[in-house]
Amino acid sequence: MQAIYAKAARTRLAIFDVDGVLTDGSLYYTDGGEEIKAFHTLDGHGLKMLQESLAKMPADDRAMGERIHELVSKAVPGLVPGTYYGMPSYRTEGKNGKTIGWYKPKSKFKVRYSTFGFQDTANLDDGTMWPTAFALTTLTAADEKRIGELVKKAAG
Repeated sequence: MQAIYAKAARTRLAIFDVDGVLTDGSLYYTDGGEEIKAFHTLDGHGLKMLQESLAKMPADDRAMGERIHELVSKAVPGLVPGTYYGMPSYRTEGKNGKTIGWYKPKSKFKVRYSTFGFQDTANLDDGTMWPTAFALTTLTAADEKRIGELVKKAAG
């Protein structure tokens, strides 16, 4: 045991990787004041948050959110899933990753349609005016194709 103490006494720096990969240490706070640490994209923490958000939704909103997640993940696999104000969202990778898109279920504000929208960081500019959010009552094959195309364009 003395040998271990002797080695420890010579240690000048110790790095602990508590989540599987090195993180940037960013902290975020939810609407309820909960502290959340940002993890590397491979950790799956953002995905877990997204899945928890979907699990709390009524069945129809959850089904649409799950389908949108599949579409976004397929269109741009490098986007990081997570939540944005409690809603499923997708951001660019890296320490300073920016949210580019989100899904707002109709149940969140008790309205007649859900919304798939984009932040100002999305590369959707088209002249002097362009849509940044889309109302969804159901998802058709054409809607799914358009979402995939928009997400690819938004991610740049």
